[in-house]
Amino acid sequence: MRFMIIIKADANFETGAMPSERLLAEFGKYNEELLRAGVLLACEGLHPSSNGARVKISGTTRTVVDGPFTETKELIAGFWLIQVTSKEEAIEWAKRIPNPEGVDAEVEIRRVFEAEDFGAEFSPEIREQERRLRAEVASR
Repeated sequence: MRFMIIIKADANFETGAMPSERLLAEFGKYNEELLRAGVLLACEGLHPSSNGARVKISGTTRTVVDGPFTETKELIAGFWLIQVTSKEEAIEWAKRIPNPEGVDAEVEIRRVFEAEDFGAEFSPEIREQERRLRAEVASR
């Protein structure tokens, strides 16, 4: 099972303040631990919403809204994508995320859909298309 562990942004993150060397070092150790355990698929930090945009979709209309966005608690600061055997294992990894500065933080754990989760609607043609797409992405 694949899970995304999402780090929520806070007001300090949204100012564009860079993480401390201590925090970067602790996250680096954590990332190495995930890698050594064979569960890490990807991990990235994101720029503040002031550097981002949202595209609102309504029928055929597309409206672009530039950041920053006001609801900080709803924003994502970064993520890990891990592959583990259960939600409980994903939770155990999330509980090990370092917090050397002792600030209040929140992470969200969400399971990633797999092909078999879609049932009959995921036809053989769509499965083949998905397989080709993933193969091409992996080759880059």
